[in-house]
Amino acid sequence: MKCACLMLSALVVVRVIAAVPDTPFKQAVAVRTELAPELQGTGFQRLALDHNGVAYVLTDKGVARLFDHRLALDLSFRPLAGRLARDITLLGGNLYYLFDDEMLSNAHAGVPFARLPAGVYRHFALAADGTVLLSGATNLAFYGGGQLTVVPFAIPRADERLYAWGNEFFVLTTNAVYRVAWPRIGLFLRGTGLTALAFRGTQAWVGTHAGYYGVDLVSGQSNIPLQTRLPATDITCLAATANGLWAGTTRGVFAEFGRGQFRYFASRRWLDDDTVVDLHPGANGDLYVLTRAGLNKIEFRAMTLAQKAAYYDQKVRQRHIRYGLCAELRLRQPGDIASAEMIDTDNDGSWSSYYLASQAFRYAVTGEEEARANAWETFDALERLQTINGLDGFPARTFERRGFKVSDPERWRVAPDPNWEWKGHTSSDEITAQTFAYAVLLETTARTPAERERIATDYDRMLGHIVRHDLYLVDVDGKPTLWGRWNPEYVNRYPPTIEDRRLNSAEIVAFLQFGYRVTGKEAYRRQALELLDRYGYLRNITNTLRNIRFTSGYVYQGNDMGSEWNHSDDLLAFINDWTLYRYALTPQLRRDFAAAIRDRWEIEAPERCPLWDFIYAMTGAPVFDLEGALWTLQRYPLDLTDWTIVNSARRDLTRLPDNFRKRQSEQLLAPDERPTMRWNGNPFTLDGGNGGLTELAGDEFLLPYWLGRYLRLLQ
Repeated sequence: MKCACLMLSALVVVRVIAAVPDTPFKQAVAVRTELAPELQGTGFQRLALDHNGVAYVLTDKGVARLFDHRLALDLSFRPLAGRLARDITLLGGNLYYLFDDEMLSNAHAGVPFARLPAGVYRHFALAADGTVLLSGATNLAFYGGGQLTVVPFAIPRADERLYAWGNEFFVLTTNAVYRVAWPRIGLFLRGTGLTALAFRGTQAWVGTHAGYYGVDLVSGQSNIPLQTRLPATDITCLAATANGLWAGTTRGVFAEFGRGQFRYFASRRWLDDDTVVDLHPGANGDLYVLTRAGLNKIEFRAMTLAQKAAYYDQKVRQRHIRYGLCAELRLRQPGDIASAEMIDTDNDGSWSSYYLASQAFRYAVTGEEEARANAWETFDALERLQTINGLDGFPARTFERRGFKVSDPERWRVAPDPNWEWKGHTSSDEITAQTFAYAVLLETTARTPAERERIATDYDRMLGHIVRHDLYLVDVDGKPTLWGRWNPEYVNRYPPTIEDRRLNSAEIVAFLQFGYRVTGKEAYRRQALELLDRYGYLRNITNTLRNIRFTSGYVYQGNDMGSEWNHSDDLLAFINDWTLYRYALTPQLRRDFAAAIRDRWEIEAPERCPLWDFIYAMTGAPVFDLEGALWTLQRYPLDLTDWTIVNSARRDLTRLPDNFRKRQSEQLLAPDERPTMRWNGNPFTLDGGNGGLTELAGDEFLLPYWLGRYLRLLQ
């Protein structure tokens, strides 16, 4: 059987753009904090981060502090252990305590101390000059020079917040802010539903239950109108940094870096609870967030894409390899990796093919034998998808030891070896993905004639099944599967306004082209040309996606084929484009296919998907969205747990009416803000998740990353 030499002559790669250097970026990472048993059920009130980077938390059980990743009551200073503080605050990065009858600090050799009337004062703040402002139910008090001066302050208020800025104080109540510079107390502003203040230079921000606004501290005039177009508007706390403003809310925390530019952190992906009590940016740019449930930390680690890929590569190997397949995890406890089980899914063959390709590209780039071994181990599993069922060339979706299947139990069959079961009803997804994987493996990783022959034999068996059955994938019941259909009778029954006509035409032509290149069988080439010319498949393939639209009246086995855009088809199409283009039978076909790929990319470019971008770039395209691809790779979350994500309540998004493409907002959210999904999902979906009960592997990142490296788009 002919194989490699014929195949290699077909490959055309045009590079006109220099590879982008892999410079470090700030990777957001959620650092989980454990609560000590004594803090279970505690009310958390205030957060302070001292100059040593130690986080202290005021609770209704005492002052706690963070020990590594564990929050526990602070027993460090024995004279303070077990005492209930009313408030804590900072001056010069040092922690100060307000107790029922005294104020003190352990800084400055423990000298700061003041005896106070018992049970009067509940909050305090320290100005830069060391002056202290205390507040009680009916009065304020200044402490300085060893003297306590009481000032009546019996305005209606259930509570208040005290802030120090320079040598001045601000008293925040629900409907007013008072400016205090000893001995003067004056009304600074009136408002409604006031909740928080923050300062930088001469700028003050005022948080409310309906957003925030800005006030100039010199003139006292509002200079930033009420901002309501925010990720969340019920502000609970604010903190200004040199380059932005952090806001804690009842729906998570966000930063505004420039007008209307936000980073939003909500859901269990980032926080143990979305109701934020307090927050404190660290000196190194990290963020501590206190919620009703405890203390959280969001680190912004300097990381390169290569380091990120190494993280996912290790993650996959440590907990996602099931019989060589790349497996999804089911978590018995939300987010708890120790409770994880590797489970079968509907498309194990597809997802594993993408993982195989990522490792093959990795091997081609790095020469690492580990990557090569990973790719061939997965190929072993793909081979077994064909051999486990006893059907010549029909690949199973997945397999499992008998009695342990999870997904779609009605589609499973007992294997000839009764210790195993296999899942049927295989679709075009598996054939397309495996064709891509075989093509990449052959191109990059098969080093010997025996390895190339192994790939050719396995693919010939699968493609031969399809050809023998008149371009259908026929299951054990002797009937074509629901989606394994490429015969002109099926394909051309749809009008050009339905995507399946274009997609299925491109798939079978790609299969036959690759089959010819890898086996040398003339019959595959002839049939590909016959489909292209006689049955109009070239016209189908080059039909612009701008023609795809809502089309009624085409219901296939209960599926309304023209009701909406199928985002799963986007993944299949681009993956198939790799094989379609690289193994084109003639130079003219390659040009035709490149034009079709460009047509699809122009429609899909708003998704900023690196996989789409890099496959389009593979055709030699001089212009593609490399910046968008990098943005997506950099913002791809390390935590791939399927936490419940809710963005539909965000006020900073422009919602769209129901539409054919199912885009729910004008704005594309970054991957670390939207629901966890593979590339076959709709990135414009705002809400999703299952409460943290499954985890993806990370091959979703690895495939475009290593593809970009292989094409020398990324360094």
